[in-house]
This record gives sequence, C-alpha cells and structure tokens, in this order.
Amino acid sequence: MDPLRVSQLVYLLKDMLEGSELLSDLWVVGEVSDATRSRLGHRYFSLRDGDGLIRAVLFRDDMPGAEIPAGERVLAHGRVTIYPQRGELQFVCDFFRPEGVGIEAARLERLREQLEEEGLFEPSRKRALPAYPRRIGVVTSPSGAALQDVRDVVARRWPLAELVVSPALVQGEQAPASVVGALRALAGDDALDLALVVRGGGASADLSAFNDEAVVRAVFAFPVPVVTGIGHETDTSLADLAADLRAPTPSAAAARATPDATEVAARLASTERAMAMAARGRIEAGAARLRNLAAGLRHAAPSPVRASERVESLGARMGEVLAARLAADRAVVDRTAAQLTALNPATTHARGYAIVERLGRRRRVVRRVKDVKSGNRVAVSVGDGSFWAEVS
Repeated sequence: MDPLRVSQLVYLLKDMLEGSELLSDLWVVGEVSDATRSRLGHRYFSLRDGDGLIRAVLFRDDMPGAEIPAGERVLAHGRVTIYPQRGELQFVCDFFRPEGVGIEAARLERLREQLEEEGLFEPSRKRALPAYPRRIGVVTSPSGAALQDVRDVVARRWPLAELVVSPALVQGEQAPASVVGALRALAGDDALDLALVVRGGGASADLSAFNDEAVVRAVFAFPVPVVTGIGHETDTSLADLAADLRAPTPSAAAARATPDATEVAARLASTERAMAMAARGRIEAGAARLRNLAAGLRHAAPSPVRASERVESLGARMGEVLAARLAADRAVVDRTAAQLTALNPATTHARGYAIVERLGRRRRVVRRVKDVKSGNRVAVSVGDGSFWAEVS
C-alpha cells in the first residue's frame, strides 16, 4: 500500500469520526474554559474535566446571542470531527445548558427549540375545530379511564357523534411507536372530522411518550384537527404544543371538541322563531305594497276592476310561496330537533326503558345476558330514579 499524504490521513479520520452514529449525536458534560469569540461571531472554548480536554466551537447560527459560561460545568450536545488545517480533534457544539438542568430536561429543551424553529408549534397554522363533528377518532389506551371519560362526555353533550377508537400504548418504551401507529391508522379514515389524543394523569416520566419527536411530528402532520388531553392540567407535552387545541384533561378535550346538544336545540328553536317573524314581516310588507299598488292602479288603469283583481291574485300567490318556504324551513328544524330528542337518554327512560349497569370497580352497561352471572349486583336506572338488584 502506498503511503498516505497527511491531508489524506486527516480527511480519512474526519470521515470516520463523522460517520460514527455515536460521535455524530453526542452529549458531553464538562467545565468550560478558554472561551473566545471570533470576529465572525463563532464562539470557541474548551471542555475539560480532571483527566481530559477537548477543543469546541459553537457556530454563530447555533444559539445566536448565547454567551459561553466560562468556568461553569455544562451539558453540551454536538458531534466530534477533526479540524483538517491543524489536525486537531474538535467538538462542534449546537446546544448547551448548565449541568444542573439534567440530561433529560436538556434533551427535551433542545428538541423543543428544534421543532419550534421548524414551525411545528406556530399558532398561525393551527386549524379551527368543526362546529358539529359527526365522526371523532380517539387515540388512547383501550383499558384506561380516559377512554370512558371521553365516551361519557360525548354521549352527554353530542350523541350524534360516532367515536372511532384507535388503541395505543400510552406509557413505556413501546408507547411512542404505538401512538404513531394509531394516528396513522386513523389518518386513513376519510370520513373523520377530528381526532382526540388523550391519556390520564401520572408522573412526568409516564408522559414521556408524548414528548417523543415521532409522536409530535405525527400530531403535526395529521390530516384533520387534533385535540390533546394528556395528563393533568399542569402537564404540557410537546404533542400538546403541536396539536390544534390543547385541553387540560381527557374530559375537557372531549368537551371542547363537541357542541352541547341542549344549547344547539335552544338555538334552533330561537332561529325558528326568528325565521317565522321575518317571514311574517315580509308577507305583511309585501301585502301593504300590493295594496298601495292596487290603489294606484285603480286610479290609473283603464279597467280598474280587472287590474285590482290581478294584483290581488299576485299577492295571494306571493303569500303562498312565502308560506311554503317557511313550512320547508320549519320542517328541517323539526327533523333536527326530533333527532336530538330521540337520542336523549331521558326520552328513552320516559318510554319505559331502563339502563342496567353491572357493579364492580367500574360500572359497565349490560347489553347482553352473558354480560352478567348469578350473584352479580346491578344498578337499574328508570325514568324517575334508580335502584339496586341482584342477578339470580
């Protein structure tokens, strides 16, 4: 083998270092020393501990305005390379924080800044929620309390909506990939109006799946608006920042995603009254105008009687057209109100039906005989109250 030139050796080592997965995405902890700034704005310094030292650089486009804290210990992220002109090993830093912040917090903050620079949290790109959703996707654990909370709220507020559950792990190492997979499965539903991503409260570490970069990007790229309700009110994840709307809890997410059926019915009734008043006003105004025209024609027309009869006939036809239009609008309102009334659980009770729930750690609605067995206690809800019973 022919001997290598010095430049060949240096660039060979540079390629080997920069091609290393470990050395190209690295966190280093050390004390800052020898900090200087070049006339171009690049910041040069050393990272050292008791046994070693490495020269480092923070280019001016990374963390602009940040001052290198000389004499302090920091957590620094970057990659290892070689400065070819001097053959020196060099750490190219792109982010740092004081060591006391902790590695997990530093990683999270670096990711947040990176995604924020890309525009994933930009308020102007957040979409408005549909006013009357008919099909709502839910990404959550199928066995968690969050799903039942969402079901209860939607059934009470907007029973016209259909819930489509896409199950996912919401805690543990496999949770990020599971949440991303659940979102992708929902994204293929062209009839979907919006999606909820929810999980109950827990320790901050339990919510780490929703700070995963892949999860955040999946929420950002989802084809319809996304509402998140993750953890407690004080918890805010990166997925919350990327969503179109962040709610403090799963129940609040369901409430903010749906209208209140009672309020909608009240608005429909008010609209019906306003439409009726407006139609009557138009009819009366038209009739008055026709009477005025008829009076004028009686004075001007050569055959006042025939002209007056024609005007009165036109007036009658106009009244019929307006009355038919009013009746059609009222029918639409009546149909919608009837749908809401039919879906109201209280209406079902009033017709003599009952809701039976099996008692246990969590109540479950009994839909089939095999849902209960002898000795089970059940709660029976009827129109004016409820009572307990035992299956025998």
